[in-house]
Amino acid sequence: MTEARFTGILYPALFGLAVLFVWQAVVVGFGVPAVLLPAPSDIAAKFAASLPLLWADFVQTVIRAVIPGWFIGSMAGFLTAILCDRIPFLRRGLLPLGNLVAALPIVGVAPIMVMWFGFDWQSKVAMVVVMTFFPMLVNAVAGLEASGHLERDLMRSYGASWWQTLVKLRLPAAMPFVFNALKINSTLAMIGAIVAEFFGTPIVGMGFRISTEVGRLGLDMVWAEIAVAAITGSAFYGLLVFMERRVTFWHPSYRT
Repeated sequence: MTEARFTGILYPALFGLAVLFVWQAVVVGFGVPAVLLPAPSDIAAKFAASLPLLWADFVQTVIRAVIPGWFIGSMAGFLTAILCDRIPFLRRGLLPLGNLVAALPIVGVAPIMVMWFGFDWQSKVAMVVVMTFFPMLVNAVAGLEASGHLERDLMRSYGASWWQTLVKLRLPAAMPFVFNALKINSTLAMIGAIVAEFFGTPIVGMGFRISTEVGRLGLDMVWAEIAVAAITGSAFYGLLVFMERRVTFWHPSYRT
């Protein structure tokens, strides 16, 4: 198991280093202008020289918007899924709206959130909540239906109440679906917060910095912000995968 995990990390790392090497060689060898595609070395230099600015943008976007919005949206979707399971009428009314909201363009919803909640982090949290609520709702409802009929019949034969069946059988069976939604939402939250900052924000934030530097042709700073977003998203996703393995260790997909 240790060797498999080591190779699972080593191969992607080697592939990533190879991509960076080819990128550097192509940009330098063919003289690609920096306004089109800066070299990785230039991006790294800009990254190192702009750490205080990148940190301020990280705090504004990730700490103040992504994490609170992800938590509120995911928790609200999870609790609503339990209500939908308890009240079938609510499920028949809410679930079809999930497809509608999923089809809404971010660039159309983001300006509305900014007008409703202001230019600071509150509107970005609202945008993230909108994007993360229904993925959790749909996955959690499906997860609550994942337990088999035989197991439910056994719980009823023991005289278990609805809450006992929920806590001891159905919620554990739903955890793979819940973590799947959490991982999906980790990506949607980052995208939603950054895009929402394009439409109004204080003079700080990852989305604000990207839109501003593109206008100034500062592509090295744009790529530095992209690197921060990629590293943050990968770390967030990896943490959720780690937690999922600890919580759903019993799932057949983890058996060797």
